[in-house]
Amino acid sequence: MNWYLAKLVFRIICGDGEHTPQFDEQLRLISANSKEEAFNKAQHVGKKEQETFYNRKRQLVQWQFINASEIYKISELIDGAELYSRIEERDNAEAYIHIVNQKAENILLTNTHHLLQLA
Repeated sequence: MNWYLAKLVFRIICGDGEHTPQFDEQLRLISANSKEEAFNKAQHVGKKEQETFYNRKRQLVQWQFINASEIYKISELIDGAELYSRIEERDNAEAYIHIVNQKAENILLTNTHHLLQLA
């Protein structure tokens, strides 16, 4: 078995969809014997996790799976290895840096990041 990193892309539609298009890109670890198997498993996960629900404003929210857009074989797990990189272009650099710093502060204050613990 090998480990693969898969990028799953979902489209988020609220209400009638008359808003700026929103997409959620998720990185998932997939255990598979081949790239093809990893791709098929990633697509299965994405389709299984499509969701439709009503938000607090009673608007229908749809998470539509688009596809698994990237698959990378992880040859070995190395401490500090880069798994993902994305260049952001923002109109307001200070606001973006502030958000990044706020998220970093919240890591130790909340349980959100404990979801990935396997033990």
